[in-house]
Amino acid sequence: MVVGAGLAGAQTVAALRAHGFDGHVTVLGAEGVPPYDRPPLSKELLKRPAPVWLSDDIGVDVDALADDVRLADPARGLASGPDSVVVETAEGRVEADAAVLATGSAAIRPAGWDAAVLHTTADADRLRSALRPGLRLVVVGAGWIGAEVAGVAAAAGAEVTVVEAAQTPLDRQLGAQVGAHLMGWYGDAGARLLTGVPVADVAPDGVRLADGRHVGADLVLAAVGARPATGWLDGAVPLDARGTVVVGTDGAVPGEPRLWAVGDVASRAHPVFGTVPGGHWSAALHDPDATVRAMLGAEPVAPHAPYVFSQQLGHDLALLGLPGERDDVVWRSDPGGRGPWAALYLDPDAVGTTPDGRRVATARAVLLVDSPRDVGAVRRLMNRGEPLRLDLDRALDPAVRLRDAVAP
Repeated sequence: MVVGAGLAGAQTVAALRAHGFDGHVTVLGAEGVPPYDRPPLSKELLKRPAPVWLSDDIGVDVDALADDVRLADPARGLASGPDSVVVETAEGRVEADAAVLATGSAAIRPAGWDAAVLHTTADADRLRSALRPGLRLVVVGAGWIGAEVAGVAAAAGAEVTVVEAAQTPLDRQLGAQVGAHLMGWYGDAGARLLTGVPVADVAPDGVRLADGRHVGADLVLAAVGARPATGWLDGAVPLDARGTVVVGTDGAVPGEPRLWAVGDVASRAHPVFGTVPGGHWSAALHDPDATVRAMLGAEPVAPHAPYVFSQQLGHDLALLGLPGERDDVVWRSDPGGRGPWAALYLDPDAVGTTPDGRRVATARAVLLVDSPRDVGAVRRLMNRGEPLRLDLDRALDPAVRLRDAVAP
């Protein structure tokens, strides 16, 4: 049984069939629509008015692959025993020999806020229908979703104000040092950015900031993050502080021989990056194959490094790896210039000098800005299953390809 009908759930079903499983497969979904890709909801809000169905996009049709597909029968509870797994649903109960938990995440809307969110295709439909030239849109949160929507809405003629509690955009994801170089993008794209001030309240006429200011709005979008959709588990399996199920490199739930978890609901062990929290699109795309291999006893594959991509405010970003709070950030090309640039996140405990005097360091993450042609090569470096050790003098020279800067 696969609990969840998003990208992670669909990829799990596809992997089961690809690796020869010919048993009965049940899929439980919550939205009432076939699996689709979520990134276009914000990145291409106006360009793609219809969902990007996975059956068309990557050829995964759960109706053709699974035996029992219930797209509008969300899970309500779980009981796992030595011989079977039982999931209580909105319409009854489903019993299976094993279950893969892939229920994804849900957008956070703080209590009392009269605000829209953007996480589902229904959310996108409502936001799309509201956007018009002159609309006063306040976006709360300058993270991935907030930045993407701000750029799309401003380009469509809306009057966009983005309010961010941190001092810089993408502070939590990229750190303040990198985020500072993104602040000018908002004005360039025709949006106003207010940073360093939390929102105290959201009402139909706008938002009230913690410093007392009022920002008028016709529509407020809460883009303050998402949380794993694991509330339905209700203590059936342990959750970490984020609300995710902590699993091993193979996606297995410790102490539960019949349970696995993939995608946003799982914090997964990685041999290079440690525990990788859920929420990475690449995890939903790639981890189901490794999990199914483990379930069926097939040949294992090297785990994929975390990968996030974004199209925002006229720029392309790709983050590969997992930045740490203590990492040292160094620049490949000038982030204040007009051309492509990159930020390398270096492990401060893994910087040294070779006997011949060359500086070497381990890069825990690489942020590529406006360098789409470099993404594939850096992904391959990150996916080797070992730390990325770089010759810094070569790595910081934009004339040298990063793959040619790998230290021996």
